[in-house]
Amino acid sequence: MEKDTLAIKTQIERSQFLEHSAPLYLTSSFVFEDSEDMRASFAEEKDRNIYSRFSNPNVSEFIEKIALLEEAEDGVAFATGMAAVYNTLVPFLNAGDHVVSASSIFGSTHTLFTKYLPKWNISTTYFDINKPETITAAIQQNTKILFVETPTNPGVDVIDLQLLGQIANKHNLLLVVDNTFATPFVQNPISLGAHLVIHSATKLIDGQGRVLGGVTVGFKDLIREIYLFSRNTGPALAPFNAWLLSKSLETLSLRVEKQSQNALQLATYLEQHPKVKSVKYPFLPSHPQYAIAKKQMQTGGTIVAFELHDGKDAGKAFIDANSFFSVSANLGDTRTIITHPASSTHSKLSKEELKQAHLTEGLIRISVGLESYKDIVTHFNLNLK
Repeated sequence: MEKDTLAIKTQIERSQFLEHSAPLYLTSSFVFEDSEDMRASFAEEKDRNIYSRFSNPNVSEFIEKIALLEEAEDGVAFATGMAAVYNTLVPFLNAGDHVVSASSIFGSTHTLFTKYLPKWNISTTYFDINKPETITAAIQQNTKILFVETPTNPGVDVIDLQLLGQIANKHNLLLVVDNTFATPFVQNPISLGAHLVIHSATKLIDGQGRVLGGVTVGFKDLIREIYLFSRNTGPALAPFNAWLLSKSLETLSLRVEKQSQNALQLATYLEQHPKVKSVKYPFLPSHPQYAIAKKQMQTGGTIVAFELHDGKDAGKAFIDANSFFSVSANLGDTRTIITHPASSTHSKLSKEELKQAHLTEGLIRISVGLESYKDIVTHFNLNLK
């Protein structure tokens, strides 16, 4: 079946009530037939639900869908996107290990690398995502993981995943890709060489700003390690959130297609606007990695980044003139959202770190929604007056 069909048809087994839509399993635990059933279940001789911190039918359905869409063998779901990032990395790192990461990453991921992992003597070397030829020089004898987002948050830079896969395999590294901006309907990093793929399901997968969630999928032996770690540390996805996210996957392909169309139209319009200094969108021919984006992405995605000629002050004035778009740190919603990353999602970065991440103080990130494009561009015109 095609992926949009899989997102709809993949469903847990029906109960005795033969419901058409998967029911909610709002239970913390599950019962056993007898003492032997309990023993065998905890010994993992039986594949069954024991406790919702371990597994739950709604969570299992959500994981199965993402794994199918990402062409992965298995997965683990989490309470948030950052829980997915942390619990994906830590099981494979020991004191004294080293990570190589693109400098253009989400602000909280950056904080994890620079503030918390060093407590366990785990260091990180950043490379410029626009200079992939520098990656090999950053790899050390103790390097275990190569981490990247593509497209990046918030500058929508793109890197060749096939090249990263070759580098990771040559140096025996785990290639971990945050695919939140793209979703499984835009690109599939595992087919290009990634070992593990992370999503903040809070974003486009939910798509309506309702719930938090995260998920990691990949090779079964790697997922097993992540599962055992998270089963004991407890960042479990709530069954209700999993149920909502699984339902949201049924419309994800349609939403991403429409939002990507709006985003490309808006990026093209902004590139020609006299007050706009620069625009970044993967499917604009002016994007530095346009050829790579066209090779590995189905659409340019739903995020546009731009900067006005007058920089930070003009960007703030643009946001303050707004009466139509949501001003929020979230993204991937049906409603268009505008964000000033330097004062919000990436506010903990120093000026030098902002520069390394190709993030100017005047950059505005647009998460393009499902509204009529005519209404979107009309209100951009009003804000830019």
